[in-house]
Amino acid sequence: MEECIDIEVNNLLFRRLDSKFKKAVFEYNLLEDGDRIMIGLSGGKDSLALLELLGRRARIYYPKFQLFAIHIVMKNIPYYTDTEYLKSLCDLYNIPLVVKETSFDPTTDKRKSPCFLCSWNRRKAIFEAAKEHNCTKIALGHHQDDILHTLLMNMTFQGAFSTMPPLLEMKKFEMAIIRPLCLISEKELLELAQKRNYRKQIKECPYESDSHRAGIKRVMQELEKMNPGARHSLWGSMTNIQEEYLP
Repeated sequence: MEECIDIEVNNLLFRRLDSKFKKAVFEYNLLEDGDRIMIGLSGGKDSLALLELLGRRARIYYPKFQLFAIHIVMKNIPYYTDTEYLKSLCDLYNIPLVVKETSFDPTTDKRKSPCFLCSWNRRKAIFEAAKEHNCTKIALGHHQDDILHTLLMNMTFQGAFSTMPPLLEMKKFEMAIIRPLCLISEKELLELAQKRNYRKQIKECPYESDSHRAGIKRVMQELEKMNPGARHSLWGSMTNIQEEYLP
């Protein structure tokens, strides 16, 4: 498998993604010397790509940082992930893997959707593990599409011009969330997953169809039909706020 990975470094697709990864790291100052970083490893294509890109980066002399990975098992959602497979990938980069179980009760707060409650409990478990390992940062596998979809969702449902930033300082927890895949599209990650033969996890979530995200994804696809450069325009809009033309 090591040979396969070495060959993959020379692959044009991987080099392109690695270039975007490095650009995000430097542009948003995501990595610092002495960082201890907990990777949220769901087992999906995004988190597996994040594991490999960060794992490779950790081999470079500067900045020096230490990596950990955590896989959260949500006991009341049917996810079937091969944790031995995840561990084998972590072992290639000498990254310790932590596996934690948690659950949530969708009846506890009718104001919140089950998707929100599930996500909140997963995030809580990740923060707890990061604290236990004295981590300074948590790395999540959100890609550019995730960030743009969240932007559109927040504008549509929350009336707020906001999204998931590449770097979010969590002062309450004395750590930061980083999203090193922020400049990489989902399409590119799907292509990488096919070339790397990432194993798919089996997910049977009873609440997934209730999410607004699938609808926003279709809206994004329509926008790109109207303008093939729509994603770049939306991304640029977040740093091009023309306040004089706003109420």
